[in-house]
Amino acid sequence: MSELKKEELENNKKKLQEEKFYATGKRKNSIAKVWLSKSGSGKILINKKDLEEYSKRSFLNMIIKQPFDVVKDNKFDVTASVRGGGLSGQAGALRLAIAKALIAVDTQFRSPLKQKGYLTRDSRVVERKKYGRKKARKSFQFSKR
Repeated sequence: MSELKKEELENNKKKLQEEKFYATGKRKNSIAKVWLSKSGSGKILINKKDLEEYSKRSFLNMIIKQPFDVVKDNKFDVTASVRGGGLSGQAGALRLAIAKALIAVDTQFRSPLKQKGYLTRDSRVVERKKYGRKKARKSFQFSKR
């Protein structure tokens, strides 16, 4: 009897592992790790907080949900961990990671997500400060005399 229970537990673990899809996304200095589970109610958890609790700005919440709008399927539960950067960078990293995870779920999602540009990594980062200047491009005030 105990052997049968062990086998059932192992089978259930395998099923749970099969239903979860993992992807990472980056933007500026932010890195997002996302786990998508197929059978869900559309709940989004970021760093163990609800989406509305984590990001109070509705604009950033809209950015995070954009891949689901393209796919027209909100039956996925999202568990994400994000670190580094600011709120805008984290939202962009989450959007990229969710789009990549959706492709892992179904390859037919690739073309609409690609057309909207959600699969391209935004490579823009802050330009480094140069010596002899105040910032990357701003210089000190020039005095002729």
